[in-house]
Amino acid sequence: MNEPICGKFIVLDGPDGSGKSTQHGRLEKRLLSLGIEAVSCRDPGGTDIGNRIRSILLDFDLSEMDVNCETMLFMASRAQLASEVIRPALAVGKTVLCDRYVTSTCAYQGAAGYDPHRVIELAKYALDGLWPDVTIMLDIDPESGFGRIGRGPQHAGKNRKNGQPELFVGSQPDAMEARSIEFHRRVRAIFLELHSYYPTPVITVNAGEHVDAVEARIWEALSGVLA
Repeated sequence: MNEPICGKFIVLDGPDGSGKSTQHGRLEKRLLSLGIEAVSCRDPGGTDIGNRIRSILLDFDLSEMDVNCETMLFMASRAQLASEVIRPALAVGKTVLCDRYVTSTCAYQGAAGYDPHRVIELAKYALDGLWPDVTIMLDIDPESGFGRIGRGPQHAGKNRKNGQPELFVGSQPDAMEARSIEFHRRVRAIFLELHSYYPTPVITVNAGEHVDAVEARIWEALSGVLA
């Protein structure tokens, strides 16, 4: 039997280059300043088992991996994270901040051809009903997002050799970033639709504004959850 959930579960998600890591750090610092104990995690990964799965998913070319396999691997890493990190933290009243969650699988594997609605059905079983109280979706167009991470649209899909990462650390994107600009446009489109059928609230915040303004919008969106 799962532990009862007492804390708050908040997810930050969005396209590549939307500033999730920056806003995650700012939000964690702000919560701590208010005396709210926060546990941070990332998806995929966040556990020893999950990090091994993360390496398979993001460090190598996935062009030969069936999208069903890809989706199941993301969900397997997430199931371990939910069991080992998220549920125990929530059970003792801590707030959990997660960098990506089911919304990312809906968007990225959805853009690769897996029905986002099926992702949600799969998550119901894999995660045994563990949904965030709210997901903040940081929205940015792919071209601007690529620019923020130092990659132009012309670089999409490049810098992979024989299915292996290149030698020099930082010289290539991960397997999701490396896909075509058209793929990333589909990702964004799915993110923007999720609020209409995701099981819990998805609030879109314009990530193209100044970092301070984005932080203020996120805090405003969380006012009802943290009250």
